[in-house]
Amino acid sequence: MPTKKKAQTFGELKKQISGLPTVREEMRTNLIKKLRNKEPLFPDIIGYEESVMPGLINAILCGHNVILLGERGQGKSRIIRDMIYFLDEEMPAIAGCPIHDNPFDPICTDCQTKAAELGDALPITYIPRDRRLVEKLATSDVSTADLIGEVDPIKIAQGRTLDDESAIHFGLVPRAHRSIFAINELPDLAEKIQVAFFNIMEENDLQIKGFPVRLPLDIFIIATANPEDYTNRGRIITPLKDRFDVQLRTHYPKTKKQEIQIMEQEIAMPVIDGVSVDIPDFIKEIIAETTFQARKSTDVNQHSGVSCRVSIRSYEAIVGNAIKRCLMVDEKKAVPRISDLESTFPAILGKLELEYEVPDSNDLDILENISKRAVKIVFDEHFDIQDLTSIVDSFKKGMSAEISSTQPSVDYMDGYKVIDGLKDAVKTLVDPDNAAMASSAIEFVLEGLHLSNKLNRETLQSGYLYK
Repeated sequence: MPTKKKAQTFGELKKQISGLPTVREEMRTNLIKKLRNKEPLFPDIIGYEESVMPGLINAILCGHNVILLGERGQGKSRIIRDMIYFLDEEMPAIAGCPIHDNPFDPICTDCQTKAAELGDALPITYIPRDRRLVEKLATSDVSTADLIGEVDPIKIAQGRTLDDESAIHFGLVPRAHRSIFAINELPDLAEKIQVAFFNIMEENDLQIKGFPVRLPLDIFIIATANPEDYTNRGRIITPLKDRFDVQLRTHYPKTKKQEIQIMEQEIAMPVIDGVSVDIPDFIKEIIAETTFQARKSTDVNQHSGVSCRVSIRSYEAIVGNAIKRCLMVDEKKAVPRISDLESTFPAILGKLELEYEVPDSNDLDILENISKRAVKIVFDEHFDIQDLTSIVDSFKKGMSAEISSTQPSVDYMDGYKVIDGLKDAVKTLVDPDNAAMASSAIEFVLEGLHLSNKLNRETLQSGYLYK
């Protein structure tokens, strides 16, 4: 079946369609199509199916401007970037227009002039949907010129006057005409910029150098903010707050399963020739539980939040350490172990904001305690301590076990011969005959028994000694 040729002029476009929808109508139409076809709406957003997504879907259906409230690392930016999939794949616009004007209803002076002069010969271009999302991070130094626009001195030098609308160099908001405009950390805008932003949302009124400019902009607006800043009087002007039709509260994953799904979705897994990576489930659970414990810790500032990036970067770091070990001892399978957990601390520390009372020297101690709690919780989920009595008894008889993050996996297999019940415990977690997986499980069992006060652990220069 032949593909319809793209119109190159306004005259050709008029023969194909009678008009173009507003951005809200366009998003609503595509949402309805997805709902009827049972298509996934936000396929890479995890954990919001019953909380955030219903409100967001209603907002798109109703054409409402949206504010997402949540701490860092809750997927707000991901939601914003996924909004483009409710736009058409491409949009016809007047060629050469900085605000992608609608050829059926141009709003800027230059385009109106061109349309009057050229008529059906007015050239048309097509804007892909990935160019129809305009994002801006709000900071205190954002100016009116950045968001709204500024008088172009070159156009003034060419003879145009200050009150001539065509003398304006448009800012980010007008350039989001017929598109989605997203502003992150909205309360960080200075009050006078918030007022200008409010005027656009309410009156389509721009004021540049004291001259009012009326532009009926067609923009879907979505913003983000930290709840503490958004609800703090003085950080955001009340009229602007009132102009956001829908306020949605994001949150962190509510289960470890969701946290793990996010980790696996976002991890940048290194690809090393000759080395395969396999991560036991209990290691994933420990990484996720460490983040969960950080979100509960009184030593961590909970107002700033504990981002999902803590889990993601920890996951990447522990995998990286396992790969490093493989390269050092010439193994083919990289499997993270408990002794690799320390490699995650540098990835975590920069993402946690500790309470001000905590001395800097105690950062690692706090993180180590959080990590130990996570290991103990996951260990208790997998084992009943009474089932490991034979292992404990072996140590009571004088047995000891030394582990290290640089120790070859095959060295751990000798433990089966001298520690009663060890292989049976490993079998509940992984294949006990797979040396790489078994070494990880053995470390987990030994550390869990230590944290259960059944084994002593001595720190060595290169690892740990359990006895």
